[in-house]
Amino acid sequence: MMSVLTQFIDYFLHIDVYLQSLIQTAGLWTYIILFLIVFGETGLVILPLLPGDSLLFAAGTLAVDSPLNIHYLAIILCIAAISGDALNYAIGHWIGPKIFHQQKSRFFNPGHLQKAHVFYEEYGGKTIIIARFLPVIRRFAPFVAGIAAMRYSHFSLYNIIGGILWVYLFLYVGFYFGSIAGVKANFSWVVLGIIAVSVLIPAIHYWHHRTRKA
Repeated sequence: MMSVLTQFIDYFLHIDVYLQSLIQTAGLWTYIILFLIVFGETGLVILPLLPGDSLLFAAGTLAVDSPLNIHYLAIILCIAAISGDALNYAIGHWIGPKIFHQQKSRFFNPGHLQKAHVFYEEYGGKTIIIARFLPVIRRFAPFVAGIAAMRYSHFSLYNIIGGILWVYLFLYVGFYFGSIAGVKANFSWVVLGIIAVSVLIPAIHYWHHRTRKA
């Protein structure tokens, strides 16, 4: 178990190294692999937590000196993010009510779902956009929207806006700043910073919510 955790942490911190190896091995097939990873992270709530933000940043960084075209990559990953959330919504709409009160299992944590539900109740449709930048909430917000029977036309609008903002922000920030020598030399610290901000935002929201409730 410890070795798996160590490998998982190493993957997060050195995602640029792993992604560079993938590009060298898979070549242009990397487009499809990255599509599947982003689609899986946003569309399948049963999958383990995947490094969406840092993956996009690393992909943007490596697009500077690789066969990958940053603009093609942005379009492909936007499609992956938007279609993933659409699938997530559909799953929530059709089977969500059956598992909303299910006990915690290896693949399903009702606590995460409940947090997303609270977030959705407070922010409504805007949650679909905001949640793109919150790792845990991101995976459950479309699911909750499906359970709540949010009108699909409204969901689609928020989904498209959120998907484009999320992909373009991290991908192009990586593309324009990732080639800087200081960023390359301290890539692990940059990834930690991205993770820290992703964790800090929902933590601040939770503290604010508890304080206001008190």
